[in-house]
Amino acid sequence: MLSRPFTAVLVSLLAAGLIPMFRHRPNLREACTVIAATAKFGLILSMLPTVLEGGVFESTPLHLAPGISFHLRTDPFGLLFALVAASLWLVTSVYSIGYMRAGDYPNQTTYFMSFAICLSATTGIALAANLLTFFVFYEILTLATYPLVVHNRTPEALMAGRKYLIYTLGAGQVLLVAIIWSQILVPGAEFKPGGFLPDHVGSGSLAALFFLFIVGCGVKSAIMPLHGWLPAAMVAPTPVSALLHAVAVVKAGAFGTVRIVGYVFGVDLLRAIGADFVLATAAAATILLASMRALSEENLKRRLAYSTVSQLSYIVLGSALGSATALAAAMYHIAAHGVMKITLFFCAGAIYTQTHREKVGELDGLAHQMPITMTAFALGATGLAGLPLFVGFISKWNLGVGALQADQGIFVIVLIVSGLLNLAYFFPVVYKAFFKKPQGEVSEASFSMTVPLALTAGIVLILGVFPDAGLSLYRLAWQAANSVVGTGEIMGYVP
Repeated sequence: MLSRPFTAVLVSLLAAGLIPMFRHRPNLREACTVIAATAKFGLILSMLPTVLEGGVFESTPLHLAPGISFHLRTDPFGLLFALVAASLWLVTSVYSIGYMRAGDYPNQTTYFMSFAICLSATTGIALAANLLTFFVFYEILTLATYPLVVHNRTPEALMAGRKYLIYTLGAGQVLLVAIIWSQILVPGAEFKPGGFLPDHVGSGSLAALFFLFIVGCGVKSAIMPLHGWLPAAMVAPTPVSALLHAVAVVKAGAFGTVRIVGYVFGVDLLRAIGADFVLATAAAATILLASMRALSEENLKRRLAYSTVSQLSYIVLGSALGSATALAAAMYHIAAHGVMKITLFFCAGAIYTQTHREKVGELDGLAHQMPITMTAFALGATGLAGLPLFVGFISKWNLGVGALQADQGIFVIVLIVSGLLNLAYFFPVVYKAFFKKPQGEVSEASFSMTVPLALTAGIVLILGVFPDAGLSLYRLAWQAANSVVGTGEIMGYVP
């Protein structure tokens, strides 16, 4: 009998195999996508009660060689990421149908097939029990995303695709070296809360190993200067941008960074070799520099891209700080950023399909013509700035508390400055849309596009007031963080 984690990975792979059979029957092709997304979400959700009670689901290890196995396991952190990916894929599938039909895009069968493979790989990354399994799905995700990046087949798209592969495949080889090294040190290299690496290894060797891991995961998590592929990839259709930024690729990198810190090295070992402050400093620099870069971008999607570069490093920063509160904040921000950023990209896509406008200066008065879309954009942008009553505040508040607990108060200043910069690059968009005169005749996008963006915008508000609503993501984050640090802190809700 197939294990539940394996079935959760398999369901979207089966959909990827079925979708080409309906190449000339789009309704069936898209029904297959939605059914698979619903089934995946249901399977992953069914594991939640057991995991919350401290139980696990795992597949029978497939032993490839002594000490080397392919193994899936559902722990709180992995389940959190899997739930985020599965739920947002379901919403994105509905949105994609409206977007692709509105633009009459070519290669739609390849698009939906690649999307399904990407989500299968993302689920595999989330539920990987060891480094080898993580790496296999990590590289599958890279290859499956390439057709989506080059979907338009224009010279610009093909160039962006080449850049994407150079960055991500190169980083994958660095990651492979780090995994082989870890496998030599500890055969099996199974993820363990608090880390599995022995402390008798020289600090210089451990620092070098950590550097390899961070380069390997840092490209997908867009730590500067490893971020160059991400803004270039914005030539892809907007649902692909949403996939890159909110659901799969960059979140896989950020997820991997937290896995390396908390489940390979452990925060104590990282602190002992002095790598924690170096990583925190790199994350803080990325947070500020990417925010300043976003200020200068006139293209809306590229502005959102640099916002993502900045926001991802909140996750990296939380993992580097190492306190239970900071780790919980980092883990929860995977969900918080996902729902906020996917809202903004959904809005950008709706704007483009209705107006073909891509620049911030072209959005005058758009809130009078597309009130649902621009209200949703305003909610998502406000959340990313970290204002109270929005989900972004929950993770950023706890990140600040975690920095103080780790005696690293300097990073609280970084968070405050970053929030102000967020307001600075999002306020012009909102101001132009709501307080300038409209241009031309424009209406809201189709129902299948407007409902998803309104839904995710609503979640930004709901989770801002009730962080644990629905999928218990906040509880999962704290459960995982406490297991890594070895404490039993009470969940740090907003005071």
